[in-house]
Amino acid sequence: MLAFSGNGAVAAAPWGSAGILPITWAYITMMGRDGMKKATQVAILNANYIAHRLSEAFPILYTGRNGRIAHECIIDLRPFKQSSGINEEDVAKRLIDYGFHAPTMSFPVPGTLMIEPTESESLHEIDRFCDAMLAIHREITAVESGKWDKDDNPLVNAPHTQ
Repeated sequence: MLAFSGNGAVAAAPWGSAGILPITWAYITMMGRDGMKKATQVAILNANYIAHRLSEAFPILYTGRNGRIAHECIIDLRPFKQSSGINEEDVAKRLIDYGFHAPTMSFPVPGTLMIEPTESESLHEIDRFCDAMLAIHREITAVESGKWDKDDNPLVNAPHTQ
């Protein structure tokens, strides 16, 4: 469906799809004021839970004065690139082996992963993700210590197909 008419662009792009807008409207309408507030609170809680679980293994960027973050947890992988040669792309590819789609890479800061858990993520799934990230950190440590070769290890060779 073309979303362009003589009156200008719809959905901020001449060839954008206005069909996406009713989805957003329906979600907000069905959630209502209280539902949107609760969804926001749960998303922020989820992000802070992840930041707490991962903070001993990975530097967390953009924490507030109380050590809290907003709705996204940005982990800094730049120190690992210097110490082991492992970068954000290696970690993102390795997450595939653990059954996860990679988070946003290198935005808003190059060399980072931005994890944005939604209000719909279960504690079980969040814990499974954190466990995978902590396992990846142990793998990075194996490269840093020389136990694993810097150029031939499960991180740089990921993902591993069946």
